[in-house]
Amino acid sequence: MGNFLRTAAVMALLAGPVAAQDRVLNVYNWSDYIAEDTIAKFEARFGVKVNYDVYDSNEVLEAKMLAGNSGYDVVVPTSDFLRRQIAAGVYMELDKSKLPNLKNMDPQLMANAAAYDPGNRHAVIYMWGTTGIGYNVAKVRERLGEDAPTNSWALVFDPAVAAKLADCGITFLDAPTEMLPAAMNYLGLDPRSTAREDFEKGAELLMKVRPHVRYFHSSQYISDLANGDVCVSVGWSGDVFQAQARAEEAGNGVEIAYVIPDEGALQWFDMMAIPKDAPHPDLAHEFINFIMEPEITAYITNYVWYANANAASWPLVDPEILNNPGIFPTEKAKARLWAAAVYDARTDRIVNRLWTQVKTGQ
Repeated sequence: MGNFLRTAAVMALLAGPVAAQDRVLNVYNWSDYIAEDTIAKFEARFGVKVNYDVYDSNEVLEAKMLAGNSGYDVVVPTSDFLRRQIAAGVYMELDKSKLPNLKNMDPQLMANAAAYDPGNRHAVIYMWGTTGIGYNVAKVRERLGEDAPTNSWALVFDPAVAAKLADCGITFLDAPTEMLPAAMNYLGLDPRSTAREDFEKGAELLMKVRPHVRYFHSSQYISDLANGDVCVSVGWSGDVFQAQARAEEAGNGVEIAYVIPDEGALQWFDMMAIPKDAPHPDLAHEFINFIMEPEITAYITNYVWYANANAASWPLVDPEILNNPGIFPTEKAKARLWAAAVYDARTDRIVNRLWTQVKTGQ
């Protein structure tokens, strides 16, 4: 019996390090969307190995989620995609007893996000922002003069204007659920409409400016704007501000500005959620709660230049960021923002078919 106990004790000691090594968390997030040391801090504090993968479109994430068995523990879908993935049974309900840092979140922003996830049962806001226009101040002024419509979607959707900018480079997001509604909004249509004829009108407008668009991509424009390789990009607010910061750090003389067009823009929320088949759901809760610590959230915002919904973090956010209306919009600008519509399968088919035509120019 004594030998058995000694053997068991030795086995327990040997198993300890192995168990620690087995603490693995698999995270799937947007590219360029976390501070440099966030993952390292989590690993050090919790004795965890984090496998951190990235994507640059909701469509890529959705394909993995709907296929099942992705192996991921935490993913970050945008609010409209989150809603339909919840309907498909993709995500587990959060155990809020394991998320004490929910107390740090802004009630109004969480209420806005609850439009996609009633009761915020399945997800927590990671970051939020707008989809607007980033542009090279000097190159746009050089081609369009002081009266350039930089406060309007006309900068990219008016064919006569776009033609003058084609040589220095216009880029669009490879995101049909954002580009088509923006075009519809510019035409005076409801950007939340799901009517086929409205999508067709939006696609027709995009086809008119298609010859002047250099490429469709949802991350390449960050470095290209920063380097002066393109001059106008429809992009996500924080990405454009990252490009601005990179240009300033490089000291290359490139001045980048971001604008929420006067006609309005999409407001979106990127949400942390746990797949129903996550292999490590308890660790996933620990990670989400860790991200909601004010210091952690603030440092991410200070690094990626995206707005967060963590009210307790705001005093720790760089004043240059907190007071920037392109990142934390004014009340006047908020009144012009729209929330994304949630599309059914039929609408998805229409949108994707039209988007393929726009991208190929056929």
